[in-house]
Amino acid sequence: VQLQASGGGLVQTGGSLRLSCAASGLRSDDVAIGWFRQAPGKEREGVACFSSSDGSAYYAGSVKGRFTASGDMDKKTFYLQMNSLKPDDTAVYYCAADQRYKHCYPGMDYWGQGTQVTVSS
Repeated sequence: VQLQASGGGLVQTGGSLRLSCAASGLRSDDVAIGWFRQAPGKEREGVACFSSSDGSAYYAGSVKGRFTASGDMDKKTFYLQMNSLKPDDTAVYYCAADQRYKHCYPGMDYWGQGTQVTVSS
């Protein structure tokens, strides 16, 4: 499985970005996609998890109500819509996939390369 993350960039406070994660090599359409981020000097944290089996998603408290995770299984592409961005959202964002347990957790099997999101104040 290979994951290609894209869509990061520089945006002002209050702006929006949509990250994409293109997946190839998935064994089936049943997959958990995690979105994680790591800011300089901080530990990586999970921000969202999308389950393709039922289209459900859950979020970290810091982004709930502002971020939306989704997926298009026909395109094998997953998205993280980020609205009302804040400077604290500045980080490298990663997508990850797991088809073994179909859950999101720090040790997910497959990881994308990361995309930088910078929110200016």
